Amino acid sequence: MKSGSNLEKVLKAGHFAFTGELGPPRGTNAEEVREKAAFLKGNVDAVNITDNQTAVVRMSSWAASLILLQEGLEPNYQMVCRDRNRLAMQADILGAYTLGIRNMLCLSGDHQKFGDHPEALGVFDIDSMQLINMVKNMRDEAKFLGGADVEGPPEMFIGAAANPFAEPFEWRVHRLAKKISAGVDFIQTQCIYNMDRFRTWVKQANDMGLTEKVYILAGVTPMKSIGMARYMKAKVPGMDVPDEIIKRLQGAGKGKVAAEGIKIACEQIEEFKEMKGVAGVHLMAIEWEHKVPEIAEQAKVLPRPVMD
Repeated sequence: MKSGSNLEKVLKAGHFAFTGELGPPRGTNAEEVREKAAFLKGNVDAVNITDNQTAVVRMSSWAASLILLQEGLEPNYQMVCRDRNRLAMQADILGAYTLGIRNMLCLSGDHQKFGDHPEALGVFDIDSMQLINMVKNMRDEAKFLGGADVEGPPEMFIGAAANPFAEPFEWRVHRLAKKISAGVDFIQTQCIYNMDRFRTWVKQANDMGLTEKVYILAGVTPMKSIGMARYMKAKVPGMDVPDEIIKRLQGAGKGKVAAEGIKIACEQIEEFKEMKGVAGVHLMAIEWEHKVPEIAEQAKVLPRPVMD
């Protein structure tokens, strides 16, 4: 496959990948995207552009991805199954590839009842597993889902998400295996706080030979505050925040909680660098893009490799 993806080249060359994330604005302000992008440039290999994250309306993922391309950054274009049927999805994939987008993350999407339009109809015409397979067939077989030929297939580097913490835990690794057989090239995980459980999941993936078939990027989100940690523990589905993380943040002292959150994140990244089966880190610094240069430096992931 010759997707032209920088992220793919970094991973195939055996470098430890480092990706970032950017949430598009709730309006038409392209400058907001450019300002966030400036903190990411030179510090990450690719940037995830979320697609109506938490079921809240934002600038479209492909449009924000194009702004990123103009800024010299590589987007990882996200697409959720919630908002489009298979015709719209395939049309958007063709359009995105034509305009220079080379990475794509296939997701189910947060249910609309959690967002700002709870009465919206969820489409969910296909699920994330089928979306992965559809993109793979468009790329490798030059076939649309309906069976017709694709003239000029979109050679996307295909990504998906994995949550090593949702219940039942023993099914998690088998869900990963299904995504691999559907055709995924790389995986970005849910943000990790429970390191013991993540180590177990990666060991299972190693033992099943899955890590030889897919690149796994471990998800890292630095805690900004004790309130954020408590909220993630209590309110965010599928999130596993151990009490010792909260205790450690509480013990950091006044005005030092955010710095402690970054320190914890950097310690995690150091461990992921040595962990068999982990090919990189996906840093989700939610609305904290200005901290990415500092985190990248502290985590010793700079300079990023320059691929031809």
